[in-house]
Amino acid sequence: MSHRSGQEDPERYLFVDRAVVYNPATQADWTAKKLVWIPSERHGFEAASIREERGEEVLVELAENGKKVVINKDDIQKMNPPKFSKVEDMAELTCLNEASVLHNLKDRYYSGLIYTYSGLFCVVINPYKNLPIYSENIIEMYRGKKRHEMPPHIYAISESAYRCMLQDREDQSILCTGESGAGKTENTKKVIQYLAHVASSHKGRKDHNIPGELERQLLQANPILESFGNAKTVKNDNSSRFGKFIRINFDVTGYIVGANIETYLLEKSRAIRQAKDERTFHIFYRLLAGAGEHLRTDLLLENFSNYRFLSNGNITIPGQQDKDNFQETLDAMRIMSFNHDEIVCMLKVVSAVLQFGNIVFKKERNTDQASMPENTVAQKLCHLLGMNVMEFTRAILTPRIKVGRDYVQKAQTKEQADFAVEALAKATYERLFRWLVHRINKALDRTKRQGASFIGILDIAGFEIFELNSFEQLCINYTNEKLQQLFNHTMFILEQEEYQREGIEWSFIDFGLDLQPCIDLIERPTNPPGILALLDEECWFPKATDKTFIDKVLQEQGTHTKFQKPRQLKDKADFCIIHYAGRVDYKADEWLMKNMDPLNDNVATLLHQSTDKFVAELWKDVDRIVGLDQVAGMNETAFGAAYKTKKGMFRTVGQLYKEQLSKLMATLRNTNPNFVRCIIPNHEKRAGKLDPHLVLDQLRCNGVLEGIRICRQGFPNRIVFQEFRQRYEILTPNAIPKGFMDGKQACERMIKALELDGNLFRIGQSKIFFRAGVLAHLEEERDLKITDIIIYFQAVCRGYLARKAFAKKQQQLSALKVLQRNCAAYLKLRHWQWWRLFTKVKPLLQVTRQEEEMQAKDEELVKVKEKQTKVEGELVEMERKHQQLMEEKNILAEQLQAETELFAEAEEMRARLASKKQELEEILHDLESRLEEEEERTQSMQNEKKKMQSHIQDLEEQLDEEEAARQKLQLEKVTTEAKMKKYEEDILLLEDQNSKFLKEKKLLDDRINEMTSTLAEEEEKAKNLGKVKNKQEMMMVDLEERLKKEEKTRQELEKAKRKLDGEISDFQDQISELQAQTEELKVQLGKKEDEQQTMQARGEDEVSQKNNALKQVRELQAQLSELQEDLESEKVSRNKAEKLKRDLSEELEALKTELEDTLDTTAAQQELRTKREQEVTELKKTIDDETKNHEAQIQEMRQRHSTALEELSEQLEQAKRFKANLEKTKQSQESANKELASEVKTLQQAKSESEHKRKKLEAQLQEFMARVTEGERSKGELAERTHKLQTELDNVSAILEDSERKGIKMAKDVAVLDSQLQDTQELLQEETRQKLNLSSRIRQLEEEKNAVQEQQEEDEEARKNLEKQILSIQAQLSESKKKLEDDVGTIEGLEEVKKKLQKDLELASQRLEEKTIGFEKMEKTKTRLQQELDDLTVDLDHQRQIVSSLEKKQKKFDQMLAEEKSISARYAEERDRAEAEAREKETKALSMTRALDEALEAKEELERVNKQLRAEMEDLMSSKDDVGKNVHELEKSKRTLEQQLEEMKTQLEELEDELQATEDAKLRLEVNMQAMKAQYERDLQGRDDQNDEKKRALVKQVREMEAELEDERKQRGLAVAAKKKLEMDLKDIEGHIEGANKARDEAIKQLRKLQAQMKDYQRELEDARASRDDIFAISKENEKKLKSLEAEIVQLHEDLAASERGRRHAEQERDELQDEISNSTSGKSALMDEKRRLEARIAQLEEELEEEQGNMELLNDRFRKTAMQVDTLTTELSSERSSAQKSENARQQLERQNKELRAKLGELEGSVKNRFKASITALEAKIAQLEEQLEQEAKERAAANKTVRRTEKKLKEICMQVEDERRHADQFKEQVEKASSRMKQLKRQLEEAEEEATRANASRRKLQRELDDATEASEGLSREVHTLKNRLRRGGPISFSTSRPGRRPLQVEGTSSLDLLSDDELENKITDNNANETPAPQTE
Repeated sequence: MSHRSGQEDPERYLFVDRAVVYNPATQADWTAKKLVWIPSERHGFEAASIREERGEEVLVELAENGKKVVINKDDIQKMNPPKFSKVEDMAELTCLNEASVLHNLKDRYYSGLIYTYSGLFCVVINPYKNLPIYSENIIEMYRGKKRHEMPPHIYAISESAYRCMLQDREDQSILCTGESGAGKTENTKKVIQYLAHVASSHKGRKDHNIPGELERQLLQANPILESFGNAKTVKNDNSSRFGKFIRINFDVTGYIVGANIETYLLEKSRAIRQAKDERTFHIFYRLLAGAGEHLRTDLLLENFSNYRFLSNGNITIPGQQDKDNFQETLDAMRIMSFNHDEIVCMLKVVSAVLQFGNIVFKKERNTDQASMPENTVAQKLCHLLGMNVMEFTRAILTPRIKVGRDYVQKAQTKEQADFAVEALAKATYERLFRWLVHRINKALDRTKRQGASFIGILDIAGFEIFELNSFEQLCINYTNEKLQQLFNHTMFILEQEEYQREGIEWSFIDFGLDLQPCIDLIERPTNPPGILALLDEECWFPKATDKTFIDKVLQEQGTHTKFQKPRQLKDKADFCIIHYAGRVDYKADEWLMKNMDPLNDNVATLLHQSTDKFVAELWKDVDRIVGLDQVAGMNETAFGAAYKTKKGMFRTVGQLYKEQLSKLMATLRNTNPNFVRCIIPNHEKRAGKLDPHLVLDQLRCNGVLEGIRICRQGFPNRIVFQEFRQRYEILTPNAIPKGFMDGKQACERMIKALELDGNLFRIGQSKIFFRAGVLAHLEEERDLKITDIIIYFQAVCRGYLARKAFAKKQQQLSALKVLQRNCAAYLKLRHWQWWRLFTKVKPLLQVTRQEEEMQAKDEELVKVKEKQTKVEGELVEMERKHQQLMEEKNILAEQLQAETELFAEAEEMRARLASKKQELEEILHDLESRLEEEEERTQSMQNEKKKMQSHIQDLEEQLDEEEAARQKLQLEKVTTEAKMKKYEEDILLLEDQNSKFLKEKKLLDDRINEMTSTLAEEEEKAKNLGKVKNKQEMMMVDLEERLKKEEKTRQELEKAKRKLDGEISDFQDQISELQAQTEELKVQLGKKEDEQQTMQARGEDEVSQKNNALKQVRELQAQLSELQEDLESEKVSRNKAEKLKRDLSEELEALKTELEDTLDTTAAQQELRTKREQEVTELKKTIDDETKNHEAQIQEMRQRHSTALEELSEQLEQAKRFKANLEKTKQSQESANKELASEVKTLQQAKSESEHKRKKLEAQLQEFMARVTEGERSKGELAERTHKLQTELDNVSAILEDSERKGIKMAKDVAVLDSQLQDTQELLQEETRQKLNLSSRIRQLEEEKNAVQEQQEEDEEARKNLEKQILSIQAQLSESKKKLEDDVGTIEGLEEVKKKLQKDLELASQRLEEKTIGFEKMEKTKTRLQQELDDLTVDLDHQRQIVSSLEKKQKKFDQMLAEEKSISARYAEERDRAEAEAREKETKALSMTRALDEALEAKEELERVNKQLRAEMEDLMSSKDDVGKNVHELEKSKRTLEQQLEEMKTQLEELEDELQATEDAKLRLEVNMQAMKAQYERDLQGRDDQNDEKKRALVKQVREMEAELEDERKQRGLAVAAKKKLEMDLKDIEGHIEGANKARDEAIKQLRKLQAQMKDYQRELEDARASRDDIFAISKENEKKLKSLEAEIVQLHEDLAASERGRRHAEQERDELQDEISNSTSGKSALMDEKRRLEARIAQLEEELEEEQGNMELLNDRFRKTAMQVDTLTTELSSERSSAQKSENARQQLERQNKELRAKLGELEGSVKNRFKASITALEAKIAQLEEQLEQEAKERAAANKTVRRTEKKLKEICMQVEDERRHADQFKEQVEKASSRMKQLKRQLEEAEEEATRANASRRKLQRELDDATEASEGLSREVHTLKNRLRRGGPISFSTSRPGRRPLQVEGTSSLDLLSDDELENKITDNNANETPAPQTE
């Protein structure tokens, strides 16, 4: 398992040779022989083929030697197909059983593949040699790869853990378990090596402050731990004798930032003794071998043979040098930053541990006492450990032991002294090891860099089953039970998660619970206690032994299912536990000692007080050790007393380990575990050898077979659909039809065809799942099918070959005959002279050549005919297409007429919009009047604010008064506390006196017994005492009466206390009401502040608008720069464009200067805003501080009241105690009674004082109550007012309901869905009924199962009876032994009886064994039956599911039919409606498309005007006040201008449409129009959906507007404070407006100039209509912009939802306040003054609220009107979109026309020999110019589109700002008149444009004439071609007529024809035309 050696190929040890696996011969052998696995003693399992089945037995033939064997059917295990040999993941095996698992591991191991997956497990088998698979190249190979992409490896596990940690941010763990020597430690090293390489921090960054690199330190921690914690054992040369959990921490980026190591169960007994051929820990040997002379003298080291603790002397490890290893460990310590002193101190302790073993004790002659004859070793030891020799020897030989309260020196025996020394040596070494681990953790800890997540690596011993197992094995096996439970839980959770992910029906099973009984048996604390709990319990008892512990375990856990008693008396084991890995026998020798781990207290304290600081540090927890005196078995009192002193500190080994394990399991449960199972192949440490039984035992112990058992319960085999279809489609040849089919559907069909049982498979989303064994069955069938096919194929091939050979033979025969005949003829003619002459002359004749020429001509004729037929077919197709295009052209003409009608409708819409505009202006007037009213209200609110401030001052004065009262109460509390202390001291004195009196009473009783002689005197005294007693009884009666009175007073006090509590609660209510009132005031203030903030937010929004405008200006500047570049390139041809550019640049500079001016004004406004915000925050802070102080004072008052009441209750309890003391002291002396009476008097005085205080408190409470009543009255009045407010709110909610009515339509749809839901619920109920029926059937099956279990229980009872018989026989034996001891004479007879009894016993034991064997067989058959039962139940469930699903489907089908009928009727109605609506919408859409086209054209013309207007708007926006009136006015003016521009654009685009109508006559355009019609229908449907969405959006906008109106109310209140400043600002703004109006007039002038320039552009545009290449790109940009607008709408919807949530939250708060107001019934007197002050203010607020409600109604009306306006705007938008689409289609048509024209021009040039070259070049030049112009216009259009977007955004804002547009309405009217004059000018321009269009048409006609000439020329050429063809046919210049019926010249574009030069050219031209043409979509 180490690094690679040599130059071997590592892939040989990683990848499987698939050629060997897929060997067809082995596949055929497997199918033919029916191979299975049978058990074998030598090989574990052997392969055999089934020959015959004989009931329960089977006859098999062994594959190895052919031997025939009869075997029970239950012992046979299925074999996997050869496809699964050497499989990488054993979970994929179709037959999951022990034999298959073992065979797979064996095959892989012999092939050098040591890693294999088994589900979640990675199984590793130790190769016992170095493999080259751990180099850095291999690490890089696995780095970043997923687990299934690479072969199994520890690096793959590490990589998956590392990647999961980084991706899922989940902690990971890697659990390495296995026996000693299996390779756990090596694999953990490899994991650390991989992580250190992959996640090393030094690659990306370095921490220079850290001494030594962290990764190096992490790697070097292992050698140190190995030298101190590893040892050589029989199985392993480097065996870890402890478990460890290495936790490597990573930061967020995946770098290692630290590590931590935890250790478990160090085998410390190895330090003092070792088994044969084993060594102790490596450090002892390395120190002795590698220490230098100086170090040897310092550490007092000797030779190996001198140390008793080195049991076997110096045993070397082959291939290792202890001296070199010692230097390596020292180097590792230095890398871990150990200093020199620490290393020396550690080595001193190691040397001291060895010296402990050399101390020799001897037994003294006369006594058992031990003595130390020579103390040289002790001196060495004390020198090394820093102790005094005398004290050490005394502590060992005569330690001080505590007996009761005294310490006694007890002499130790030799055995006790030896035990003590060995225990000290073990404890010292264990503490050294713990310190070392702590020191390594300290070195690896990095506090600077926090770890985000970690990977934990657990290296712990696996399950151990020896012949006899001790306490250590129990701990290890307990750990492995817990780990296996974790594995079972995680494994099947992952398995079941995959089932859920794939949609498979599966009931959840937690297989972790299978192991819970065994875990409970070990760890349960009570009911009944587990083994560890019983062991701890026994450790508490002094006389407990191992036998008592065993008896207790048998008594408590004897009946546990996982616990077994020893079967025979001869058994060495004390008890057995049935673990998941098997039955384990435990021997409980010295378990109590191991659990307590006792030490000598005296020596431990000496070590704690050592002069060596290191040793003292090791022994710092001396208090927690168990002393030797507790184990020595002293008397009970001594042990109990000694034990009590350390009761809390003593913790057993079992407890500590249990805690450690629980912590480990908690961390592992919080991680994602990865399991590695290490296995020893053999005990000889030989490479390439594998012991099957050993491996099987380890697989059982490691839980691999347990995991396979779990897999069998589910569907372990799974295949992707494609693979399943590819592999097994051969079994179902006709199931899947030809063509494409989904993988899932194909698999379903295949499985139906295969007729598989439904329980054996499940079909998921991407895979198909099978039970174990199904794939093997399918493989068998597949192999049989393949063999049949191959046999048939071979037969066909052989027949074909035979026939071919026979035909060849026949041909050879005939050829031989011909050859013979020709040879005979040649022999006859060869000497004939005429023959010779003929042979010489024949080649010279020309007849032979003519035949060859004729053949060539014939071939050419055939080719020409083929070409001609092709051309004729193409001509027919072209004519058919021509007819289709003509039809489409007619349809398009009809559509154009419809569109003209729609345009008229659009004009009507425009008129309506103008009327709406007037209505909005009227609304503006109303809103302005309201604004003035709101300003007056804000002034009144400010006055109220002043009143509130005065009211707050009054409240503060009241608080001061309450504070003074509180201070008085505090003083009274201090005095009462002092008195209480006095009372407590008196009580203590009384108790002491009482105890004295009791002692005196005892003494008196003793004296009475002694003085019996003086009875007469005593009787007289008794009489006197009786009299005294009567007196005392009278006193007691008086005292009791007094006590009753005191109880009554206590009850009264309790009543008073309750009253006080009630009053306190009332006070609290009052305080809460006050707080509520203050909170209401705060809320009102907050509203005002919110209004202020909203005003400020408006200002900020305006600033943001200004910024957006600046951005737009920058964008425009960029566009201008581009335009400038284009214009500079065309300076010569276009001087006008240069002038425009200069004008624009000047305007931009003016805009910049104006923008800079506006920036200064905004800065001043921002300063004002910041000042106001600071004032508001200061006010908030003061109010918060006041409320906090008030609340703190109230809480203090409450606390004081509660403490006072508690003190009173304590006094009462003390009085009760006094009563009890008085009753006890009834029989005491008179003096005591008198003292008690005096004390009672003092108590009465104290009581009177407390009553006085109580009265005072009651008076204060009454005062508070009076105040409370007054407060309640005021509260009631406030409640009435709140009711009024609520009614007003209800009115507002009614307004909201009007807007919500629009959502009722949607609710109807929801109702329909609800009805469907109810149907589905009914179906669900039917399913539940069927499930209940199924459950009843399952119960029947369970009853049958219970019957089988009862039979099993009867068998168990029979077994128990046998055991009882055995016990009775044992009892008889014991009786016979007693008789033997009594009667020696009858020994012989008794011996005979004994022999008979022994024989009976043996017979009984044999019977028992037979019964147990039978029982095991029964269990096997039971398990098999259980599995069959499970399978049957699953089948039953599946069948029921099928039946229920079929019934459901039937019902669903019936329901679906009924629903579909109703739906079809409904849809028919809806369709009729939809068609009517569609027609209306079509008309609207056409009008909208027209409007959009017009808008786009107008935008192109008026882009620069828009820029100027936008600049003006931005200036105005920057200079406007917080209210934002002037900006709104300017935006309104801008909007009107834009509307005028749009109207101009519409008129312009009408003319363009007419021009397009003339161009649409061409064939190509007709095709495109047909396609456009289909698109148009789709768009109509899309627009219908969009209209519905817009309706919903408008409903939401209404709600938003309402919320915003509420916000505006708040803002109006805050606006008063800033009114004066705003008035000043208004004057400034009016000046700005005048300047802006002037600028606007200038802009209008510039507009006129631009319009004049636009005429020139339009003329050029009309000439260049054919080359609109860039319009398509612009339309795409428009679509993107529309999408962005839609996204903005979605955002607005989200904002609306958020505002609705806020409104609901506010309503909830309002309801809560109302509840609080309604709950408050009692008022307080203190609040009456406040009430009077607040009444006036509340009345004012109510009036304001009423006014605001009226305003709200008006605003709602206006909002509805604005919503209508938004609808109109949306219609305009949609029309613009449709016009954009039209322009796109037109552009595409023009592009195609251009391409076709160019192609035709090229053809004409070639055919007519440059006849029209001059005209074409001129046209091309013109086209180029027009294209350049078009590009510029496209850029201008893009800019115009951007401006359209911005204007659309601003339209939404304008809707909200309609209020401020009244003032400038007159100005707008004047502008309208000016615009109408402009319209007239534009109309003139349009007329000019029409003239230009007519010119363009004339030029187009010229081109058509030229094309007609070209076609005539082409026809002439075609005739020439035909003549050539005829000549070719006839072999000369023969001509024939070309005019045929049904044939015409080839028409292209309806006007031009192709000139055919040759057939090849004709074909090329036709293919080009076909490529250019796009087939028209056929209309329905």
